[in-house]
Amino acid sequence: MILVALAATAARKAGLLDADTVTRIVLTIIGLMVAWYGNRMPKTFTPNASARQVQRFGGWSMALSGLLYATLWALAPFDAALWLGCGAIMAGIAATAIYGFSLRGKAKGA
Repeated sequence: MILVALAATAARKAGLLDADTVTRIVLTIIGLMVAWYGNRMPKTFTPNASARQVQRFGGWSMALSGLLYATLWALAPFDAALWLGCGAIMAGIAATAIYGFSLRGKAKGA
C-alpha cells in the first residue's frame, strides 16, 4: 500500500496523474486492505464458539464493506464515494457490533 501511494505521488509530481486520481488510487487501495483484513478475521484462532461466530460475521461484513468502499472510490463521483464509502465501512462495523451484542444477550438469557 505504501509503495502504491509513493508511486502515485511520484507520478503526480511528474505530471502523469492529477491529485484527484492519486486520492482515488490510495483510497481504493485502503478499501481493498479493509476487505483483505475482513477475509483474514475468521481465520484467526479463538477458543470461544460465540467469538468464532462474531469473527465469521465480522469477516463477511468487513470484506463486503471494504469491497464496496474500494468500488465507490474507483468509480463513483467524489462526494458520493466519500459519504457512501464511509457509510459502508461504518455499517460494516455497526453490523458486527450489533451481532456480537445480540449473541452476548442470547448467551446471558440462556
